[in-house]
This record gives sequence, structure tokens and C-alpha cells, in this order.
Amino acid sequence: MAGTDIRNQTSVQEFILLGFPGTWYFQIFLIVVFSVMYFLTIIGNMSIIALVRTYPCLHTPMYFFLCNLSFLEIWYTTASVPKAIGIMLGTSQTISFTVCLLQLFFLLSMGSTECFLLAVMAYDRYLAICHPLHYSSLMNRTFSVHLALLSWLCGFLAISVLATLISRLSFCGPKVINHFLCDIDALIALSCTDTRFVDILSSVVTLVPLLLILVSYTHILRAILRIPSTTGRQKAFSTCSSHLIVVTTFYGTLIVMYVAPSANDSPALNKVFSLLYTTVTPMFNPIIYSLRNQEVREGVKKLLRTMVLKGSKFKITLCK
Repeated sequence: MAGTDIRNQTSVQEFILLGFPGTWYFQIFLIVVFSVMYFLTIIGNMSIIALVRTYPCLHTPMYFFLCNLSFLEIWYTTASVPKAIGIMLGTSQTISFTVCLLQLFFLLSMGSTECFLLAVMAYDRYLAICHPLHYSSLMNRTFSVHLALLSWLCGFLAISVLATLISRLSFCGPKVINHFLCDIDALIALSCTDTRFVDILSSVVTLVPLLLILVSYTHILRAILRIPSTTGRQKAFSTCSSHLIVVTTFYGTLIVMYVAPSANDSPALNKVFSLLYTTVTPMFNPIIYSLRNQEVREGVKKLLRTMVLKGSKFKITLCK
């Protein structure tokens, strides 16, 4: 009898994703918004990668990590937006348990890797500001590549353990997920087994990189406050301001979403916060780095000038 109960509990083979409720016109509006944000995210992050690869002045560890972050953001958004658009179109509201687990794995792996990458970028800024004379020898090309690989490895390995635990949970109904993606909280809510260890592990994966970031910025803040001149302090702070904005936006959204009781109790609010960290944040990250970093701004200007010159030459050729 016990074996029969377990088989009945794990018999859920697919889930139904509800997406965003509303009229047909509202769904079309959301489809347009999601599509535009997805397009801007892809173009913005690909532009950052192309820019860094094109100009030698950007071949530094900081921009190497930024390329990794941009590459990650492209796939992070791709793991959620196309499926969300399909749900709003009404063509793919159902999702099998295997595909749901796969989407959850990629979303959490990318999110976990982003946490570790942000921690590595904070450490890079710590070395640049607190140990400027030894920075080039400490943060050399080999070490920066190793740190990036370690971030990806830790992100995916940690979530592999988490995904394995989730795959062994028993789901005894209902099979409706009130979300536009397979969110971990929404999925765990449908489980009829103890999920405390899953909750603890997911919290550890998120909070350990945050602790490393806080430690790095504590030392950075102390070093900046010891700089005698106001100009020197402003210059030192400007080198890490973009990263600090991205960290605040990313972790601020996660903390409010997973800690605030109102966010956990309201499915609509949960969807809004999920939209922020899966779509809006990846779209704005390239803009933040473009506006705050002088090297990136100069690179963008050079790229635009090159495109204009090439366009002018092309027009002259056509006229001839």
C-alpha cells in the first residue's frame, strides 16, 4: 500500500502555467513588451561582448568578467521569455515535469552563476582599489580566466544538487502553477513532501556570494575613505559604481521577493519580481555599464563613428 501511495503522489507528469491573467488585448500588449525587452537584452549584451572584443583598451579583467556576465544574461533571459510568450499566445501553457525541471535548472544555474560572477567582480574591484600597485600581477589573465570558470562551475554544480533534490520530491496535485515560468517557490508549493533542505540549500547558494561581496566592499569603502583628496575618492568610487548598482538591483529584487511576506503571499507580486530579475535587470545591465564607464562610452563612440564612416563610404560607392 505504501508503494502504491508513493506512485500516486509522483504521478504528476505535467503542469499548467497560468501566466498573466487578463483580456486578449492585455495579452497582446504583454507579448509586445516581452518581445521588445528580449530584443533589447540580446542586442545590448551582444554589443557589450563585441565592444570588449574589438577594442584592446577594454582587454582587462574587469571587462572580461563583464563579457561573462553579458553572455550569461543572454541565456538567462532566453530560458524564460520565449516560453512566457508562448503561454500568453495560448500555444504552450502546459509543460512536462521534465521540461519544467530543466527550465528551473537553467534559470537557477544562471542566477547562481551570476551571484558568483558578481562576487568575483567585487573581488576584482577590491584588488584594484586596495592593492593598486600589485593589481596587474595578482589579477593576471590566467587567474581571471580561472575565476570565471570557477564561477560557472560553482553555479551549475550547486544547482545540480538542488535540481536533484527537487526531482525527488513527491507532487500530489494540483498541477497548476500560477506563474509564467517554473519558479522554485511555485513548484515547491505543489509538493506534498518536506522541502526544508531545498529551501536551506537555495538560500546558501544565494547568500554565500552576497557575503563575499559585502566583505569586498567593506574593505573597498575603508580604502576609499582613507584617500585624502575628494577627487581621488570620486575616481576610486567611479571604478566600482556600475558593479555596485548592478549588485544592488539584482540582490535587492531577490531579497524583497524571497524575504518579504507580501511577495510570498501574492502570486501577482511574485510574477512582477520574477519579471524584474529575469528580463528587466538583464536588459538594463549593459545600459548601466555603458553610462557609468568612461572606457565603454568611448568605445561606443568609436564604434558609432566607424559605422557612420563605413556607411558614408558605402553610399559614395553606390553613387559612383
